[in-house]
Amino acid sequence: MTESQPTYLQAFRGSFTSMLRWPQLDQLWQTLRNQEKAWYIYAVGEVPPEQPVDTRQLDTFINEIDKLLRTEHDEDYCGIVYVDQPDDPGFIKIYDPNNLGVSCGFSNNPPLPGWVLSLIKPVDLKAALPPPGNRRRWWQTLFKARDTAS
Repeated sequence: MTESQPTYLQAFRGSFTSMLRWPQLDQLWQTLRNQEKAWYIYAVGEVPPEQPVDTRQLDTFINEIDKLLRTEHDEDYCGIVYVDQPDDPGFIKIYDPNNLGVSCGFSNNPPLPGWVLSLIKPVDLKAALPPPGNRRRWWQTLFKARDTAS
């Protein structure tokens, strides 16, 4: 990794633009298809991939995720795909239409995306971004009081 390239987590926490309208998403997909870049496709919750996909696999993913988003996010807008740089993407977050939470608004603890496309090798986001401190404290004390009472 060069000094100018961010780490995966830095890129994940970076600035993103929403593909608010379906034609914007269409343009993003076309941009990816026209690039000759090595994309990693990471289904959050699964083991992060070790290798980028080839162009055939990228095309298959784009076709299938596009169908899923348009079917399950039955809205006249998209708004659940975010990209770091629309004209020259390097990092894309795709939120699962069935697990949106507050991904579209502001939150200190937004849900993780369902899928991430990146030019940087992914890390396990669930392990790297643990639940908020109040949830950890709750979990740590849940049985502590009962154990000390025994």
